[in-house]
Amino acid sequence: MAKKGKKYQAALEKVDREKFYAPSEAVALAKEIDFAGFDATVEVAYNLNIDVRKADQQIRGAMVLPNGTGKTQTVVVIASGEKAEEAKAAGADFVGEADLIDKISDGWLDFDVMVATPNMMGQVGRLGRVLGPKGLMPNPKTGTVTMDVTKAVTDIKAGQVTYRADKAGIVSVPIGKVSFDDAKLVENFKALHNEILRLKPASAKGVYIQSLTLTTTFGPGIKLDVAAAAL
Repeated sequence: MAKKGKKYQAALEKVDREKFYAPSEAVALAKEIDFAGFDATVEVAYNLNIDVRKADQQIRGAMVLPNGTGKTQTVVVIASGEKAEEAKAAGADFVGEADLIDKISDGWLDFDVMVATPNMMGQVGRLGRVLGPKGLMPNPKTGTVTMDVTKAVTDIKAGQVTYRADKAGIVSVPIGKVSFDDAKLVENFKALHNEILRLKPASAKGVYIQSLTLTTTFGPGIKLDVAAAAL
C-alpha cells in the first residue's frame, strides 16, 4: 500500500477514528482538514447490507440535490426532430443523431452525461463497449432514456447525481464542494440519505446501513453516526 503524504497524515490526526460524527460535525471537520489545492468534492459512501445479485436488491437511480453539486455537467442528447429541438432549448450542450453517434464511436467523449430518447436506443446500443465501462450509457433507471428530454436536461444541469450499488453494496455519491456553506452540504446529505433509506429493499435482512463515511477528494474518511444521520 502506498504511503500517505504528510498533509494527509496531518489531516488524519485531527479525525477521531473511534468517533461517529453527526452530519454537521463531519462536514465542518472535512472542510477544516481539506488540503486540496482546488475546490474539492465532498462525498459520502454507504456500505449497505444488500445482495446486488438479487434483482430486487439492486439500488440504482438519480436525484437532484437541493443545492446542486457545484459541478457543471456537459450533456449530450441523442434525439431527432421535435425532441432534438426541445433538448437544445433546455440547454443541452450537444444534440444529434447518427452523426453524433459516429463521432462518439470514433473516440470523442468530451461530455459527462448522455440522454437518449427510447426510439434512438437501437442506434445508441452499438456504443455500449465505449460508454459502458465509463458509466455513460443511457439508462431508464437514471432518467437518461426518456421522451421528456426537457426534464432530463434541466435536472442534470440543476445538480442531479446518479447512484448505484457496486458488487460489495457500496454506494458513493458526491454531495457538493468544500466551498459550499456547511448548511447546504448538510441539506444535500439529508436529501440523499432520505433517498437511500426510501430505497431499502423489502427483502434485505439485518442492519441495512452497515457504515457511512464522509470524505473530500484527498481527505481521510470521517465515520458518520447512522442514527444521527436519520434525524
